[in-house]
Amino acid sequence: MVWLAHVRSSFAKPCFRTRTTGIRQVHLQSYIVTPKQLSAALRKNVPTKISTAPRVIPLCAAWFLPNDPKGRTGQQVFKQKRIPSARFFDLDAVKHHESPYPHMLPTAEVFAKAMQQIGIRRDDEVVVYDSKELGIFSAPRVAWTLKIFAHPGVHILNNFRLWVDQGYPTESGEVKEVEEVEEGQSSYPTPDLDASKVVQFSEMKEIAKDYGKEGAEGVQVLDARSKGRWTGSEPEPRPGLSSGHMPGSINVPVSELLDPKTGALLPGEELRRLFVSKGLNPEKPIISSCGTGVTAAVIDTALGEADFGRPEARRLYDGSWT
Repeated sequence: MVWLAHVRSSFAKPCFRTRTTGIRQVHLQSYIVTPKQLSAALRKNVPTKISTAPRVIPLCAAWFLPNDPKGRTGQQVFKQKRIPSARFFDLDAVKHHESPYPHMLPTAEVFAKAMQQIGIRRDDEVVVYDSKELGIFSAPRVAWTLKIFAHPGVHILNNFRLWVDQGYPTESGEVKEVEEVEEGQSSYPTPDLDASKVVQFSEMKEIAKDYGKEGAEGVQVLDARSKGRWTGSEPEPRPGLSSGHMPGSINVPVSELLDPKTGALLPGEELRRLFVSKGLNPEKPIISSCGTGVTAAVIDTALGEADFGRPEARRLYDGSWT
């Protein structure tokens, strides 16, 4: 079984910031934002054609597993209902095209080109959100990707289902073509990748080999897949791929991190209690994994929201079980 994968790497530290300009002020200070906070920020940051000031950009990251029973796609639900002026980030397209594994981090060049094509500038505040149907699912992966490539202003909406249910505006139908950021004007610069947050093939292989051995570091590997896929009693969504889990991994299904009614990420204190109940030690390194590296980012986001473990000791295994 091939469940280890390579990732390209260079170095840069992502950060968050709130910016004030002479024209408008951005008020999104936390990584996880509510519908009310996003609505207020959008009202205060109405874009104009002549302004080059930082904007608040809703970014839809809707994505469904390949075996989705209804055959839904992110593009379909984006057209059916979305936040006005939102852009769409296609997880199946913005990836490392030379890798045989799905959803591997794209090269810096591919990432920068994708951001230009959807009209996002380097100084824009980006609020990533999921589909109404699934709740929090793939948005954390896209937000994590933006952070890995050091985009300064990144947030996650918690969540689009609540945005709709609470009566905030939506639009539907064909999407208006966005103005691509012109190269040489306000083009999106080719960024570096923060390799300190990504687990590579060679390291993961050694961690698996050393599991249970005396003197091993005690790295905690968390797996976001369902219990059935983790135990091997349920099939993987991709044909030909066996289910099961890495030696010593701890099952933390995404569903346990979310409110069962709203699909929103649970409050930090509840998440912290959950991680404690799993026997996790916040003093030891943590690696988040899943099927292809998408929902692993939900665990990584939940760890951050719970303030569980040292930020520099929390990483994600790109490619994961696949």
